Amino acid sequence: MSLPEHVDVLGAPDPLGILACAAPDDLLAFRTAGTAGRPRTVLRTSRSWVESYPHVSELLEMTPASRVWVPGPLSATMNLFAAAHASWAGAEVVAEPSAATHAHLTPWWLRRQLADDPSALSGLHLVVAGDRLSSSLRDAAAGVGAQVSHYYGAAELSFVAWGGDAEWLRPFPGVEVTARDSELWVRSPYVCEGYAEPEHVLRSDQDGWLTVGDRGEVRPAKGAVGGTVTVFGRAGGVTTGGSTVLEADVEHALSLEAAGEVVVVGVPHVDLGQVVAAVVTDPDDIARLQEVSRRVLAPQQRPRWWFDLASLPLTGSGKVDKAAIVRAVTREGVDA
Repeated sequence: MSLPEHVDVLGAPDPLGILACAAPDDLLAFRTAGTAGRPRTVLRTSRSWVESYPHVSELLEMTPASRVWVPGPLSATMNLFAAAHASWAGAEVVAEPSAATHAHLTPWWLRRQLADDPSALSGLHLVVAGDRLSSSLRDAAAGVGAQVSHYYGAAELSFVAWGGDAEWLRPFPGVEVTARDSELWVRSPYVCEGYAEPEHVLRSDQDGWLTVGDRGEVRPAKGAVGGTVTVFGRAGGVTTGGSTVLEADVEHALSLEAAGEVVVVGVPHVDLGQVVAAVVTDPDDIARLQEVSRRVLAPQQRPRWWFDLASLPLTGSGKVDKAAIVRAVTREGVDA
């Protein structure tokens, strides 16, 4: 099968230059490692990004006088989008938060900045994405004087929902979101055209709805067009003792009452195949979350092993690297 003609944006010496010169229907390629570690090349038109620019400017109250700090690598699509949008808006991209009015960060970058120099965030409008933003981390940023926006999206879908944190998002302008059996499906003008690799197929239906497998729920809300969207995370399954436990469902339940970060993974087990394990960054969370798991989770969902890591390993784009976490933890845990 021949691949569509496209321009490799992330592999180019000047990706911003390519985006600035692209015609609306030019097909652009964005190589992504994927959350499961399977490399994919996402194909999208220039139009699918550019049409969202005015909405992002309005949500961020961005003007040509704005100054944008994007500390992450431009090899990550969320960072490249931030820089490309700033250029389109006539705003300047700056190298330090002290010179910025806006900043685009992952939750990890935000935690690091809050630990290193929280005062530098005072007065900034922060856009936090790439992973779920907890309400506690949002409150910590607001506590030092920052304004916080959070969005859920994917390389394939672009923007899906926007709000204050992962528990309170509304569909991005022009986007429809629904949940089918707790799996989020999207229909919008910002989605990609598919993948370059013929072995990868984007799940879709005949009515134009797409999904990347993220789990969540959409709740009707008075005055909220399309309702409110809660995102649990990408659906990864742990097969343990003949049952399949979805990591995202367990993470969501635990993260609501965690002080630090929580990641749920499947750890190999000689008899059970895998066991559900919870990894936290705050050791004090273990006892509290064990009680939560007994209260709100089904027996097969409850983490059997508990670990604490001072920091979570990350991918090159600043997202939590679950494969590295599985490698890092040992069989010594706190039995639930």
